[in-house]
Amino acid sequence: MPDKLPTDPPPISPETPPALVALLPMKAHSARVPNKNFRTIAGKPLFRWVLDSLLALPAVARVVINTDARAQLAQAGLEAGGRVLIRDRRADLCGDAVSMNKVLADDIAACPAHAYLMTHTTNPLLSAATLARAIDRFAAVRRDGTADSLFAVTRLQTRLYAADGAPLNHDPDHLIPTQDLAPLYEENSNFYLFTAQSFAATGARIGARPQMVETPKVEAVDIDDADDWAMAEALLLYRQRAQAAAPPAGAPAGAPARDTDSPAAHREPRR
Repeated sequence: MPDKLPTDPPPISPETPPALVALLPMKAHSARVPNKNFRTIAGKPLFRWVLDSLLALPAVARVVINTDARAQLAQAGLEAGGRVLIRDRRADLCGDAVSMNKVLADDIAACPAHAYLMTHTTNPLLSAATLARAIDRFAAVRRDGTADSLFAVTRLQTRLYAADGAPLNHDPDHLIPTQDLAPLYEENSNFYLFTAQSFAATGARIGARPQMVETPKVEAVDIDDADDWAMAEALLLYRQRAQAAAPPAGAPAGAPARDTDSPAAHREPRR
């Protein structure tokens, strides 16, 4: 059964825009992993992992899902309501060749906000805690005027080469430990934070004065192909096992986790 959220969310008023709206674009077609966004991974549909992380953030007033897959979302258990707004993607914005910035521009025009957080369904390991820290940092850089946008990156501190074999960040004739190399940074598409004004200045989610936010490598796994899927699923299952084995909240240090699968866990208490 679909999640029966209370009501369709009311339209956003331009006179009283919310502080932060999350943009979670989602399309029906996936070339390399068929039906990717709606396939079950580690116990729930792929899209639910990031959606649940977004909904765990009180700072997010609305999650806008721009999609051509409303029917698939309903089949996977999601309908609009509460803080979730599903927007049917315009026909001219459908297709693999359409720039994501055009989709975002349509959402920004329809859903005014003081700031936007954009992420992807293909980042299932991205945590609410990492997003919360990024939101706080964006608020800080906006206050002090040091940046107009943030984007997530992965730190690379290894020996890298161009396609022609030329070294990019090291001298092969003078090897030094990789930890001493100057780091490079990969845009990992985990998330972007920006405003309507910064978006208008460049026509893109990365503004004219951006700052990078380094994210944990594990959370930066992005599912693009079958190998990525297998790695993400293994990491999700590992994280679930680790959380299940952790002592309950408030337990003294070193206390064992409760084994809910053991017969003792289900015995009647002594009277």
